[in-house]
Amino acid sequence: MSQILLDRVKEVVKPLRSCRNASLGRGLLPKSFVVAESLELTNKGSVDYGKLVVIVDVIDQNRALVDAPDTVRSQMNFKRLQLTDIKIDIKRVPKKKTLIAAMEAADVKNKWENSSWGRKLIVQKRRASLNDFDRFKLMLAKIKKAGVVRQELAKLKKEITA
Repeated sequence: MSQILLDRVKEVVKPLRSCRNASLGRGLLPKSFVVAESLELTNKGSVDYGKLVVIVDVIDQNRALVDAPDTVRSQMNFKRLQLTDIKIDIKRVPKKKTLIAAMEAADVKNKWENSSWGRKLIVQKRRASLNDFDRFKLMLAKIKKAGVVRQELAKLKKEITA
């Protein structure tokens, strides 16, 4: 059902993209749409920040019902969610057990960790958890790496000029 609705929206939006600057003001159209079954990343709130949740139902134009294996089903404002490209094949408002099984079947965690966005967030968390001595060791490693690169570059320049 949601795929049919998405196809209809795309049919309407496609002609509008050709006349982007005509009568649409700024001309910015969304490239992805909020759909139930899609995986989202929470971007606000102290408790839920950075968690992956699934939209199980759209309440109205501003809120959605979200759920995840490690959180309680609750409503969340769309401003607190960031869209991802990962979709899960579930029915509307599934039970928790069904949702967990669908997420495991779709291999959501692995897809997220292998995406460039997921890898970037993992690196950010790892860097934030470094202590002072770890940052010092990292600095020394960068200096050593830059020295090796500089030496190899000098060798190559010498070979070219000789």
